[in-house]
Amino acid sequence: MIIRDASEADAPALVRLIAQLDHQADAAGVAERIAQLAALGLPQLVAEEDGEVVALCGLHRMGTIHRPSPVGRVTILVVDESMRGKGIGAALLAEAEARLRALGCAMIEITSNNRLAEAHRFYRHMGFDQTSQRFAKPL
Repeated sequence: MIIRDASEADAPALVRLIAQLDHQADAAGVAERIAQLAALGLPQLVAEEDGEVVALCGLHRMGTIHRPSPVGRVTILVVDESMRGKGIGAALLAEAEARLRALGCAMIEITSNNRLAEAHRFYRHMGFDQTSQRFAKPL
């Protein structure tokens, strides 16, 4: 397995992975956002097995008024259904932590849909605590 920065050429494979979390995205939009985030110094991570992209980990960094250091955020983590249980998610999270630490982040957080109970167990296993709830509203 190889973990690397996502490229715009990965967009079709990422659309398939994103759909596994019931999010709708198109390849052109994903490619555009990969480029935009990379330009901000926020490469998105992919795991590749035998030349095929099998997982995605989205990264973001944000400053907050109430914390002395930036907070890193995993905005999406998805491993292809056929590849789960092989340590790919754990490897991606380890790389995400290293990358966000290098960006000066002192904390990492993950957002996850309430319905993804299995993912929540995984995050707890990886040392994450549920510290808050997220509320969202379309604009």
